[in-house]
Amino acid sequence: MYTFVPAYVYTSSPMTEFRSFRASAVVLRHADWGEADQLLTLYTREQGMARAVAKGARKITSRKGGHLQPFTQITVQLARGRDLLIVTQVETVNAFLKLHDDLEKTGYAAYVVELLLRFSYEEEGGNPTLFKLLIDTLGRIEKETDSWLAVRYYEMRFLDAVGFRPQLFICANCGREILPENQFFSFTAGGVICPHCGQGLPNLAKVSVETLKYLRHFQRSSYRDASRAHPSFEVQKEAEALMQGYFTYLLERGLNTPGFIKRVKS
Repeated sequence: MYTFVPAYVYTSSPMTEFRSFRASAVVLRHADWGEADQLLTLYTREQGMARAVAKGARKITSRKGGHLQPFTQITVQLARGRDLLIVTQVETVNAFLKLHDDLEKTGYAAYVVELLLRFSYEEEGGNPTLFKLLIDTLGRIEKETDSWLAVRYYEMRFLDAVGFRPQLFICANCGREILPENQFFSFTAGGVICPHCGQGLPNLAKVSVETLKYLRHFQRSSYRDASRAHPSFEVQKEAEALMQGYFTYLLERGLNTPGFIKRVKS
């Protein structure tokens, strides 16, 4: 795989002093722009989320278009325009082609991207940990038969990276250690609530001891170690519902891609 060496190191706010620079990026989405251009939303290792125009990318003769499909990992040369970045050169590092050939994989990849889009904003600065998590997760979804594990692991690690790590080891209300028994989860408090506190608090989700064990495993283990666990179908459903509820609370609205995935799988 192509190894990208950055042309410079950022020491202050991104792109304040450089008219042209190279970046490692993933194409999150694209849209038609003008008569022949494309407007890209990228997630870059150096800057975080950025928008850029690929001029002439929709022309049949363009060499850029094939490198700019969603989910594609690229190395890109960008120049500052008046309002937006301009793509001057682009090279594909990994096209993740199987993500486009299988609708279920497409849905899961789109879910990963949607979370990133909802929690990111332009010029927030680079997050190399999150960038690597994105690349690793797209690769896992592409390679593995069942994407459930890759996506749930991504969710837990994503929450860590964006500052919303759920508290799973002590009660988020009283601070007592969580015992190996069925518990509650509070989206408001961002963590597990013990049975004692759960008697008097509203709007709590139930979480079984087995599901809690698995979520804890995701939170503190490498992917290799996490992949050795084999949760039951009931635990998978409960963990997925819990994460969806937490994201809905944090975003104050639901996500679009879970519905698409459900329709594809039905």
